[in-house]
Formats: sequence, structure tokens, C-alpha cells
Amino acid sequence: MASQASSSAAYRPRSAARGMSETRRSGWVTFAAVMLFLLAFFNGLDGIAAIRQSRIFVNGTLLVAGDLRAWGWTVLALGIAQAFAAVAVLRGGQTGRWFGVGILGLNAFAQMWFVSSYPFWSLMIIALDVVAIYGLCVYGGPPAVEEAPAE
Repeated sequence: MASQASSSAAYRPRSAARGMSETRRSGWVTFAAVMLFLLAFFNGLDGIAAIRQSRIFVNGTLLVAGDLRAWGWTVLALGIAQAFAAVAVLRGGQTGRWFGVGILGLNAFAQMWFVSSYPFWSLMIIALDVVAIYGLCVYGGPPAVEEAPAE
């Protein structure tokens, strides 16, 4: 009976060990994952519109490299990568979060090259990228669980 009581005293469920910081982590990580899904959707729309050479883009736009259709494929690929990153972030772990940060950084860089085609849209996407990067970086990981002292 005494061994059972000592073993149950040493056992601490994960949720109890993490306490309030798990709630904050979960909120920031969930926020960043939702932002990643939103940006994936926006980039998907943007990429498809550019591939189809939609009339929503400014006429006579000069891109830094390539043509509108090439940048459409690039932005569409980034949108697909962002959707995978959002799933990885929701699954948990450091790898998913850092993959999300990397994809968001690449997307912000790519949008800078896309600004001449659709300035307001690209600047809005860059701002959302920065907010999502903040959401992924503000959380430093689960708190260390202190071991119970050996008796």
C-alpha cells in the first residue's frame, strides 16, 4: 500500500505539470496555425489568379524576375507549403514550428517581389506573415518538469 502511495505521488499528469503555460502555448500555437491556414488560402487564391492571368492584377506590371504566370506558380507552391506547415504546427513539436517560421519568411520575401503586381494585397500578406512568425516564435517550448526529490 505504501509503495502504491509513493508511486502515485511521483506521477504527475502532463496537463497538471504544464499548468497555465500550456494554455498560453496552446493559444499562441493555435493562433499561428490558423494564420498559416489563412495565408495558405490567400496565397492559393493569389497564385491561381496569377496563373490564369486574371484582370485583378495591375496592367503592364513588370516583375523582378519571370512573368506573372511563373510568380503565380511560386505563390501557389508557397501556399501549399503553408498548409502543410499549419498541419505540422497543430501536430506539435519544434520541427513544425520552425518549418512554419521558415515558410512564412520565404513567403514574406516572395511577396516583396510580387508587390508591383498587386501592392496592397502583397503588403497585407507580408504583415500577416510577420504576425504569424511572432505567434510561432513567442512560445519557447514547454516548461521543464521538475523531478520529485528522491526519498
